[in-house]
Parts: sequence; structure tokens; C-alpha cells
Amino acid sequence: MKCSSSKYRFAKLLRLSACVLAFAFCGAGEALALDKVTFGTNWLAEAEHGGFYQALADGTYAKYGLDVTILPGGPQSNNQLLLPLGKLDFYLGGNLLNVFNAAAQNVPMVAVAALFQKDPQMFMSHPAEGLDTFKALRHHTIFVGKEGMATFFQWMKADWGFREQDVKPYTFNPGPFIADKKSAQQGYVTAEPYEVEKLGGFKPNIFLLYDYGFTTYSTLIDTRPDLIAKNPGLVQRFVDASIIGWYTYIYGDNSKGNAAIKKANPDMSDAQLAFSLAKMKQYGIVDSDESLVNGVGAMSAGHIKRFFDKMAHAGVVKAGVDYKKSFDLQFVNKKVGMKLRKRQ
Repeated sequence: MKCSSSKYRFAKLLRLSACVLAFAFCGAGEALALDKVTFGTNWLAEAEHGGFYQALADGTYAKYGLDVTILPGGPQSNNQLLLPLGKLDFYLGGNLLNVFNAAAQNVPMVAVAALFQKDPQMFMSHPAEGLDTFKALRHHTIFVGKEGMATFFQWMKADWGFREQDVKPYTFNPGPFIADKKSAQQGYVTAEPYEVEKLGGFKPNIFLLYDYGFTTYSTLIDTRPDLIAKNPGLVQRFVDASIIGWYTYIYGDNSKGNAAIKKANPDMSDAQLAFSLAKMKQYGIVDSDESLVNGVGAMSAGHIKRFFDKMAHAGVVKAGVDYKKSFDLQFVNKKVGMKLRKRQ
């Protein structure tokens, strides 16, 4: 009887174990069914998108249960239009002006994270030509693109006294700037100075507009309000995984991210990637100011309001716009990934 009872208990244990294993296997199968996400960028793959490609290439997105497709932008595409149409889940926005304009036009687009604390927009000038301060650039020839004329140049006029009669069109060719030693040219601190050093043979003075008052966040993760309402968990996972990707790209082994960038954009060189990363670190583009306290991706209502007020004063946006519709802070300021920061 004792033996029979032991066999019964053993058989029951086997059946229970089988059920547990089956349940575990089923759960693992469900975990492997990753949520598909499409993320559109605003340009061809480059170091300025490095954290996103890093999170994709090193498996961070997958660890967060996401099957992410990155859809690169470029001169012949406009991924921003695909977001409100529901063709994208997330979009890489340039700066806060994009979402301010969306709010003004009732376009369903909201910023949920700012992967760059500082916009990389800058002006550069020739050294030792009397143009060694930002203020000194006034009343000299400056090369500005069409979009810049409608945005940051209006602020430069209002706050710094720049004049439209001094502007020549910037056509993404550094040749005119290199030839005119008494001129200045717009660009990204991570990009155009590299071309000038390579083609002009000199290191230009760099004036990061953020440091002079154009204090917008940049490289925003934008999404739609309906996605936030329907699946806030997916939004949180995408934001968190992207933040981890950026910490790794800036401070860790970014070889997988760079390989993914070059695969998506074969024209990208190792030298350009290294230059861009060095400038992002030097100027605190990704990790500075608020992110030092609240983590990469940080945003604050006060910071956004101050920038909106500056842009309203400069006439870039209308003062009556309900700019508070343009951002949602619930997904950031959680100090995600801060342990990955390494001081250089």
C-alpha cells in the first residue's frame, strides 16, 4: 500500500510537471511574438541616428519585445507625413518646432522623448578673420538655407540683430563659404565642419545655436495620441529601449550600431561616423543639462515653454497656439539606463 501510494504521488508529480513545462513553453512562445513597430527617420542613416540603429543591431529592441523596422528618410521622402496617416508608429522629429506646428494645424503628432538635449544646429566661420564670436557674425555674409530662414534665423534677427540683407542661400555646398573668409555658414556641428576640414583644410570656429539661446530639444521621438491612448506600454518600451541604445552608442561598444548605419547607408564612412560621435560628446548633444539628472531622453514642461515663448516673440510660431498638445512627459525622466553612463 505504501509502495502504491508512492507511485500515485510520483505519477501525479509527473503530470503536474508536464503541465508546468507546457505552460512555460506556451509563455515563452508568446514572449517570442514581438510587437512590430515601424520607425521613420528624417534623413539617411547617420551617427545622429546612432542610438536607434544600436538598439536594433544589438538586440535591445528585441529584449523589450519589439520587432522594429527603421525606415530611413532622405531627399526624396517625407516620413513625417506618414506618421499622422498611421503608416508609421514613431517618427524621428528634428526639433520642437515640428510639434509646435503640428499643434497649430491640429495634426495628431506628439513628442514623447528628446534624445538630443541640444539641437546640433550651428554656424561656423573662418578663424583669425575677426569673426571669432557669434555677435561678430552680424553684418557679414551668412549662408542660410530656406528652412533656416523661416525658423532659427528669425530668432537670430529678433534676439541678436542679424539682417536678411546679409544672407545668401545655403545649398548644402561648403564651397562658397570656404572661398569667402569673411562669411559664416549654417550646419550641424556633427556634419558640415567635417566637410570644411576635409575640403578647406582648416578647422572653423563653431557657434552652437543652443548656447546662444536657440534652446530646443532635438531628435525627438514623435508618435500619435491614439497610439499613446491605445498602447502606452508599447510607447514606453520603445522609448526605454531607444534610450538604452543611445547610452550604448555614446558610451559603450557601438560597433554594431555603426555597422547597421553603414549597411543602411553605404556612402557613410568610418571617419564621418567617428567625427560625428566626437562632436556629440564634445558639445553634450545627447547627454547634458536635464539628462544628467533625469536620464537621456529627458524633457520638461518649463524648458518647452521657455523655448515656445522665444519662438513666439520671434514670430516663428503664433503666441496663441496650444503648444501643450505637442508633448507628453509620461514616458521620460525615469532615469532609464543611467548606470550605463561612463564619463570620458
